[in-house]
Amino acid sequence: MKHTRVVLAMAACYFLFAILLNSVGTVILQAINTFDVSKAQAASLEGFKDIPIAIVSFLVASFIPRIGYRLALLGALFLVALMCLLTPVLGAFWALKALFASVGCAFAIVKVTVYALIGQVTEDAKGHSSLLNTIEGLFMVGVLSGYWIFAAFIGEQADSLSWLNVYYLLGALTLVTALLVISAPMKKPQHNKELPLKDEFVGMLKLAYQPLVLVFILSAFLYVLIEQGVGTWLPTFNNQVLNLPVDIAVQLTSIFAASLAVGRLLAGQLLKRVHWYSLLNVCLVGMAALVLLTLPMTENLEPRAVNSLFDAPLAAYLMPLIGLLMAPIYPVINSVMLSSLAERLHAPMTGLIVVFSALGGTTGSLITGFVFEYIGGQQAFYLSLIPMFGIAITLFLFKRRAQAQASACAL
Repeated sequence: MKHTRVVLAMAACYFLFAILLNSVGTVILQAINTFDVSKAQAASLEGFKDIPIAIVSFLVASFIPRIGYRLALLGALFLVALMCLLTPVLGAFWALKALFASVGCAFAIVKVTVYALIGQVTEDAKGHSSLLNTIEGLFMVGVLSGYWIFAAFIGEQADSLSWLNVYYLLGALTLVTALLVISAPMKKPQHNKELPLKDEFVGMLKLAYQPLVLVFILSAFLYVLIEQGVGTWLPTFNNQVLNLPVDIAVQLTSIFAASLAVGRLLAGQLLKRVHWYSLLNVCLVGMAALVLLTLPMTENLEPRAVNSLFDAPLAAYLMPLIGLLMAPIYPVINSVMLSSLAERLHAPMTGLIVVFSALGGTTGSLITGFVFEYIGGQQAFYLSLIPMFGIAITLFLFKRRAQAQASACAL
């Protein structure tokens, strides 16, 4: 392939950040055990990750073409490598906050850069779609790998700091990724030097005022609220509600990531035969049914010896399967939204997607953590039924607006 080294560098970046970003659930559990912080305090790690993603992705889109893709990626990677190597040395909760803030800033740069590079190394829409789906698929593989990598560093003593040594491995992996970026032949991006930066920001804000975009933003916000609320707190739920050892609690959470990956692959085939609105409504009903079926099974569980994955209760396997049902929602609404806009509006729309997805993730984790702390784990997961109902309403409005927009464009 002509651009093999560029594609390899992009894939490595996405794989790495999948591990780092989605480790937050495991790190929250370990922070509670290791640093004796409350669940509400530990939930702040999600904010330290997501808020920088929202802010930086909004600000850097116009700067990256000016400094070049290679320099942007290297700056992001070296920042993360430095923080990974410092975190085990510092061994404090505030160091984890600084680490996730750095990872959030770096990922905003990486995502904007990778999406731009995909257009540079592909020749047509089919090739673009194929490569984008491959890169996003590798992201889910990274998420799945991350649970097992972290579990391997978690010993039997839950309060031991030895688990922080995982960041030496991740720091080394970051430096290897940087070498791949250095060796990749990346073209200098084209940009309009005369266009004021303020005009680009104003254009993005004006786009958000469109009714179709507003409904989409609310749909995306509610979806990510559910995904991050469940995904981030599932390790803690497994440990403190299902009474599983920490390492097994983390390993079982990998089912959630695997379910998301499988769900998106299956949806790609189903959408060839089923309308997206019908499929997503079936998924929402299935998600609600799974929550209502599984959570009663977690009430009043007696502590018992759990020495392997096979000793875990049935609920530990059922709850992560919600990922299979929620998987199609986010990619589908993104696709419908972008298809409803002119191509020149895709870049600012992508910026809005990243911003509100990050805000939704932070909100979901904080709310779930607060309810988990003061009311209980089961109630925290029951709470996901509210945004599910909200998504059902916004999808109905979104479908109507998208149809109206398509009809207007056809005239």
